[in-house]
Amino acid sequence: MATIQTYPWDAADHLKTKENIAAYLEAALEEGDPSLVVAALGDIARETGLGRESLYKSLSNQGNPEFATVLKVLPALGLRLQVVPIT
Repeated sequence: MATIQTYPWDAADHLKTKENIAAYLEAALEEGDPSLVVAALGDIARETGLGRESLYKSLSNQGNPEFATVLKVLPALGLRLQVVPIT
C-alpha cells in the first residue's frame, strides 16, 4: 500500500481577499457553533496582522471572548456584523 503524504493546512493562508475572509466567517457563523466562529476570527486576525498576544488568546480555540471583544475586532478586520432573515 502506498504511503499518503500530508501537508500542514492553515486556513489563514487562504484568506487573501476581503471576499475570502467574509465567506470564511460567514461559513463559520452558519454552522452555529460559537467555537468555530471564534476560531475563524482568530485565523482572520492572524492573517490580517492583528497578532497581539491577548487577541490570540481571546480568539483561540481555548479562549472565550466577550461579545464586546468580537464587536471591536470585526471593524479592525474590515468586517461588520449583519443580521438577515433566515430563509
